[in-house]
Amino acid sequence: MPTSALSTALALPPLDHELSPFTGLTREHWCAYADQLLRSAHRFATDDHANLYLPGATSNYGPRSDSLEAFARTFLLASFRMAGDPEGTRWLADWYAQGLDAGTDPANPDRWPTPGELGQAKVEAASLAVGLALTREVLWDKLPERVQEQLIAWFETVIGEDYPPINWVWFQIVVEMFLAGVGGRYSDADIDAGLAIHDSLYRGHGWFADGPERAYDHYVGWAFQVYPQLLQLMAPGDPRVQARAALDGERLADFLDDAVHLVGASGAPLIQGRSLIYRFAAAAPFWSGQLLGNTRLSPGVSRRAASGVLGYFLERGAVNDDGLLTIGFHGEFPGMKQAYSGAGSPYWAAKGMMGLVLPADHPVWTAVEEPLPVEVADTQRFIAAPGWQVDGTAADGVVRVRNHGTDHANPGATVADSPLYARLGYSTATFPDLEPESQDNAVVFVDAAGRLTHRTGFEYLGQVERGGVQIGASRAATNWITVDPDAGPDHGSGAAGTATPGPEMTVVSLTRGAVELRLVRVRGAAGHGGRLQIGGWPVDAGCALASEVRPVPWGGTLDDGGSWEREAPHPMGEHLGIPWIGTSGEAPDGDYAAVVGLGGEGLRAELDGAHFLPDGRFAFADGSVVDLNEVWTVLAG
Repeated sequence: MPTSALSTALALPPLDHELSPFTGLTREHWCAYADQLLRSAHRFATDDHANLYLPGATSNYGPRSDSLEAFARTFLLASFRMAGDPEGTRWLADWYAQGLDAGTDPANPDRWPTPGELGQAKVEAASLAVGLALTREVLWDKLPERVQEQLIAWFETVIGEDYPPINWVWFQIVVEMFLAGVGGRYSDADIDAGLAIHDSLYRGHGWFADGPERAYDHYVGWAFQVYPQLLQLMAPGDPRVQARAALDGERLADFLDDAVHLVGASGAPLIQGRSLIYRFAAAAPFWSGQLLGNTRLSPGVSRRAASGVLGYFLERGAVNDDGLLTIGFHGEFPGMKQAYSGAGSPYWAAKGMMGLVLPADHPVWTAVEEPLPVEVADTQRFIAAPGWQVDGTAADGVVRVRNHGTDHANPGATVADSPLYARLGYSTATFPDLEPESQDNAVVFVDAAGRLTHRTGFEYLGQVERGGVQIGASRAATNWITVDPDAGPDHGSGAAGTATPGPEMTVVSLTRGAVELRLVRVRGAAGHGGRLQIGGWPVDAGCALASEVRPVPWGGTLDDGGSWEREAPHPMGEHLGIPWIGTSGEAPDGDYAAVVGLGGEGLRAELDGAHFLPDGRFAFADGSVVDLNEVWTVLAG
């Protein structure tokens, strides 16, 4: 693995390519990285260890919130280390014991805000409760009774509090379950209501929506599929936990069947959804499956996925010269900051190190790494809940998702597109353009002022497979959106504003490997006006992959095109480019088609070999053929 600011500061064992032929990483590497992250963060702590004032951004909630967040999230990482190696981590128990005392001491002017006083403290309370439960014998049981009482009183302020009906319900559940286990007050009504909300958000085959909208992202893996397993470790004797153990385990196993297909050969997770600054938290569900054996993935595949994700980020500058995680994706990128992001926020990456709970002799650490699905062969998969069709290509190791079911909204909504949810495509090799109006994997109408339409609120039309070709479709009543500057903080959804209706647009994606045939049906164009544009994948100028969009001779004429460029830093590079084609004038009602590709050296040959046949069928370069008349009948009507 290439060196980084973090690895050069460490005394690491040699990479072990016998045990870990794909990443070289072993448990010893994971421990060393975790310890260095902790030591680096501790350098910015107050003398009493209660608050970590990390350099960098401040969230909307202020420095008191941010310093608690940094303590709690690093404590969660420390708890994983302590649980998996209690004898070798006494230094961590002693360090955090001081902070737990000072942070909850009512007489300390620098004490933490309670969950009853500050909403963000509700989040951080969960990390503290989980960490204390996992380390009960080595930390909690050794705390003075006075400190235990302080902590219990601090945690008890969550009782009866309101939590939004998203992954946040788990923050109340785990805190009150911890209280029940240590003799504190708790509310069965709170716990039962939270579990009911959790179950209400289930959408099938292991997938949850993070709220009532079509919000599908990494929170499925690092929240909804992690806390139920941790709960079994925290409260194994609770009848509710016992009653749902099999159900939660089955849901996790189903999710992991999909999740392993969303990791590229580089180790990159699918780059989609909010809170991407948590980086290697994306490894969490793979460890979660191994905690209690609720996975169909072998230990070698699970570790390959998790170590791949960790290595991907460490190789690309996720840790700065001070040994700190930054707001960004590869290196630091302040443009990824969201309203709730402070300098301590990236340390929820700690969830991705949950495997350290498992001892050194666990099979997940002793098994030989096995390849990811995309390293074995080209992959194809439908994921029904988010409306994704997945195509992975072994030649370049890239996983691509075409998206016809996710927009962080509900059908009929008229808001701006969220760049991290509403694009037609996401991958493990490209970072979405963060501007709401963009040619990035788009089908848009352009008005006289150059504004682009939005598709959020579209109707998901479904998925089918024909002759080895995956097909997905959606229909949108497009809108031009004038965003309200006072629309509120960005928590993932598209920005609200004034909507001006555009034409209706039906988009069908037919995919085979690196190539997509994108069909577009326009209705209601008269009186609305607008040039049609079809955009490709966003790639950095230094990327080894090519992104192309080509017109095909079918339906309306696409006689314009170019490449949109931005020469400025973005989360994965310095110069973003997006190819596009479109109509030179206003697009009339009708059907249009383009081939869109993202791939390595063989992409041009695949695009050259894709063509229409005289009888209305379309042939991909490998000979796979689809009848387009059937496609329109089955999916688009």
